[in-house]
Amino acid sequence: MNRIARALAIAVTLLGTATAPAASRPVCSTEIRRIPTSERVVALTFNAAWDEGGLAATLATLRQRAAPATFFPTGRFAERHPAAVRAMAAAGHGLGSHSYSHPHFSTLGRLAIAEEVWRADAAIRRAGRTEPLPLFRFPYSETTPQAIAEVNTLGFADVEFTTDTKGYLGTARGMTVDKVVERALAALTPGEIVQMHVGNTAGDGGHVLDAEALPRIIDAVRARGYRIVDLRTLAQRCTQGS
Repeated sequence: MNRIARALAIAVTLLGTATAPAASRPVCSTEIRRIPTSERVVALTFNAAWDEGGLAATLATLRQRAAPATFFPTGRFAERHPAAVRAMAAAGHGLGSHSYSHPHFSTLGRLAIAEEVWRADAAIRRAGRTEPLPLFRFPYSETTPQAIAEVNTLGFADVEFTTDTKGYLGTARGMTVDKVVERALAALTPGEIVQMHVGNTAGDGGHVLDAEALPRIIDAVRARGYRIVDLRTLAQRCTQGS
């Protein structure tokens, strides 16, 4: 089956189900890098595209500190680690989408973008056994007005981040827990969206810096008078067209 036929088949399959993405619903139509608010709030987000090495510790910290988060798995991650995605959803956290295969969207045409979005949505639904949020995060944060418009047409708002902690680089590439915490706090501002990861690409012998830094980040953010908020509030604004 060629790419065009595959994309159309996926579209027909998904749009024929009761829980398929509603392409006609209004969404925030611009790149979002912070929650539009003057309140002292911060949103914690985690991408999941490689391994799940830090997920158990991350979920434990979020539970212990009663902090919400939003996870952005890729569709391929959801297929390879369905129990991990179910654990994210079962813990009460929102699921966004980080594409299916984590490609460079600047190289993709319209149908390829649709295939990446729909395949990811289907995989995340199956693994999480819940309806994902209408929030999409571009791989590499590689956004263009055209790609954002295509994703909007499919019913998703583009949510990027205010700061990336870079914890996924690992100690082998010069990162430390202290540096991860510093990056999160240096960008502290009302509506900050922090991007972290549940794994890394460095093979650090089980060390996932974002997971190790998370307790300190939450405590420091709250000590500075900020609340940790759920991105579901942003999703509601976007689907209501406000």
